[in-house]
Amino acid sequence: MRDLPFPVRDANAMGGADNLGNLPEWDLTDLYASEEAPELARDLDWLEGECAAFAADYEGKLAELDAAALLACVQRNEKINAVAGRIMSFAGLRYYQLTTDAERAKFLSDMQEKITVFTTPLVFFTLEINRIEDDVLGAHFAANPDLARYEPVFRRIRAMKPYQLSDELEKFLHDLGVVGDAWERLFDETIAGLTFTVDGEELNIEGTLNLLTEQDRSKREAAARELARVFQENIKTFARVHNTQAKEKEIVDRWRKMPTAQTGRHLSNDVEPEVVEALREAVVAAYPKLSHRYYELKRKWLGLDVMQVWDRNAPLPMEDTRTVSWEDAEKTVMEAYAAFDPRMADIAAPFFSKGWIDAAVKPGKAPGAFAHPTVTEVHPYVMLNYLGKPRDVMTLAHELGHGVHQVLAADQGEMLSSTPLTLAETASVFGEMLTFRKMLDQAETPEQRKVLLAGKVEDMINTVVRQIAFYDFECKLHAARREGELTPGDINALWMSVQAESLGPAFEFMDGYETFWAYIPHFVHSPFYVYAYAFGDGLVNALYSVYESGAEGFEDKYFEMLRAGGSKHHKELLAPFGLDASDPKFWDKGLSMISGFIDELEAMEG
Repeated sequence: MRDLPFPVRDANAMGGADNLGNLPEWDLTDLYASEEAPELARDLDWLEGECAAFAADYEGKLAELDAAALLACVQRNEKINAVAGRIMSFAGLRYYQLTTDAERAKFLSDMQEKITVFTTPLVFFTLEINRIEDDVLGAHFAANPDLARYEPVFRRIRAMKPYQLSDELEKFLHDLGVVGDAWERLFDETIAGLTFTVDGEELNIEGTLNLLTEQDRSKREAAARELARVFQENIKTFARVHNTQAKEKEIVDRWRKMPTAQTGRHLSNDVEPEVVEALREAVVAAYPKLSHRYYELKRKWLGLDVMQVWDRNAPLPMEDTRTVSWEDAEKTVMEAYAAFDPRMADIAAPFFSKGWIDAAVKPGKAPGAFAHPTVTEVHPYVMLNYLGKPRDVMTLAHELGHGVHQVLAADQGEMLSSTPLTLAETASVFGEMLTFRKMLDQAETPEQRKVLLAGKVEDMINTVVRQIAFYDFECKLHAARREGELTPGDINALWMSVQAESLGPAFEFMDGYETFWAYIPHFVHSPFYVYAYAFGDGLVNALYSVYESGAEGFEDKYFEMLRAGGSKHHKELLAPFGLDASDPKFWDKGLSMISGFIDELEAMEG
């Protein structure tokens, strides 16, 4: 999932759908036929009964189980996760299709509350796993290979051991989770409900953000100023959401004795803090040779003395403004995937033909794009807001890469398939890179090559530089919230403190840009998620350089890496390629690819 600026607008409302072709919609019946489906009622009843039975059978007894009994316990827990995941996937996907619909919002909320109540008795499971002695657990793994397969799950659970609270408090926090979810929904519904008027036309947020990529500079400026106006009108709500979410996190972290606000994210990402810090330092040090240098080039291309924020994602003057039909987008991505390995295209094909993609922009639909893995016994679903821009094709390649990864990892089962965020971006960014290289190879003129290279550099800056700037903003936000309530002005100042540093001297910042933190969903839904984008981009750039060098057996190794899901640590996954993310020099490899593209663009100017 990404909040990067691949914005889109309502094609149907604006008469742009005709030339896009037949845009697919989700068919959610592989999950449930409807909210009244008897299978859904059956699964809810089963879940309620099985959660109670599981607690009765195992609570207080995990340390006494032998290897076979512990395996049976783990597999029962996995089945509970699968059924709960299926229900929540169905409720969530329905909601994202129309976030402004009160019935869908209620259904999602009701399902969340039911499942939270049903699963609260299961909180003991991870707590008691952490009380099993190391040598006892080791002996169980040695005695039972089927149980040993779950060792990575146990390792990640036990990483939380130092931060574990009492059983009673853990159950309380589990129950309280639905309150935090309500603040997230308030954010989602507020964003989806915003209306913007540009040149007499009423638009939603996607439609307005999309105007920032228009050729007409006056239209870009009008959109930016309207975004600022509407964000300012709603800034108290956004500030309240951020204050509450950050304070809730601070309280939980303090009770758990987490050393930093970022610790929980690093643990869930199965990545060492020093690896993330090495990534951050490498990117910040590279700002001058990446974003500062590129935007200076772009300033000259646009013929400006200084760039404004509405010029950041502007198309180049020589850029082709054609609309890419859905059929052409599918063909481009599928051919790029097949050229890498036919197996990759075979896995991707059903997404287009079986209702696994929801592509059209519709009023009330959630903004952005994502690939949701649902549960391992079904299949992923991809959401786009497709409007036919070349960047939308790259977004399709990105999200389809996630989908392929999720399909391959599903064989690991419910508890081992889920990939840490840092590795979850691998297949998506790799799929994007394959598609970009195919389009670059097909460029017929130096002008086309220049536009493609510039577009890719902008995407990489948005994925690496911008996301690390976002990460720094979050670090500052959470640190400041620990000192007290933050006014909208306080948050605005933190946002601006990272913008000039990351974007460079080519920019001037209009009044109102200080509120543009307000619409970024990851800050609310997944604090500190954003560095995973930079991690994934750097990792893929290093991987791609291995592929480009003609390394023998790369494709098979790549598929094995994706199949591993969450069953291996990043060191194990990258070792077959001769790569190591814990080496500080590792990140320079990825950053040098971006720098190399900028070198080529500068040479074209010569």
